[in-house]
Amino acid sequence: MRSALTLAALAGFAATIPADAHGIWFAQRAKQTALIYGIGADDLDMVKRLPLIKAASGYDASWQPVDTALRAAGPIVLAEAKGSTVALAAVMDNGNWTKAPDGKWHNAGRDKVPDAVRAEHTYKYAVHLTGQPTKPMPALPGHTLQLVPLEAIPTEMGKPLKLRVLFQGKPQAGVSVQRDLVTDPDQEPQKTDADGVVTVTIRNQGLNVIAATYTASPAEPKLVDHDEHLATLSFVLPHAEE
Repeated sequence: MRSALTLAALAGFAATIPADAHGIWFAQRAKQTALIYGIGADDLDMVKRLPLIKAASGYDASWQPVDTALRAAGPIVLAEAKGSTVALAAVMDNGNWTKAPDGKWHNAGRDKVPDAVRAEHTYKYAVHLTGQPTKPMPALPGHTLQLVPLEAIPTEMGKPLKLRVLFQGKPQAGVSVQRDLVTDPDQEPQKTDADGVVTVTIRNQGLNVIAATYTASPAEPKLVDHDEHLATLSFVLPHAEE
């Protein structure tokens, strides 16, 4: 799904925020599912970034596609599926970002900021589980980096969850994994093993946003030093009955 908004909507967008640490994930807003861009408690302007979303999709319990679209609703972006889903997903191409010697970030490559101390092309991916699939999660189309649960999601915080990280559809060693990007964004990440596997401890009895980050060789080496991929897997653990 390509956003109906045009790239012109991004004109005048301030480019002074580091883009690599931020991710996208789905969360409930007023009993509706919204796509969020940010890190920690920062819930940044997703409407302005909607043109950067290259795909949005939903999946049923057997991982068959369900027609899904994103739409701007005031200050937030809502996901709407035309059928029952157990998962929602999105892909974002966040473009080239360079860090100038003064510490400011610019939405451009080295061709525009030749004295940059860092230059990267950033991609964001999100998968949100809203139900219980009947089959294991496959490699999803368009998700160059993906977190795949290898067992059922626990129902209580503090329990372990084994995950595999896929890069270009294959297990990837050495990927940095944080158990929650929202409530503990500065934590020391774990690394996937030789089989791309890592076990995390579920942090929250509520929304969990597990994040994986991997740096790869750049597709455009004249413009950036590397490509950075950040993928999230989010889900909600139920609270006790009131």
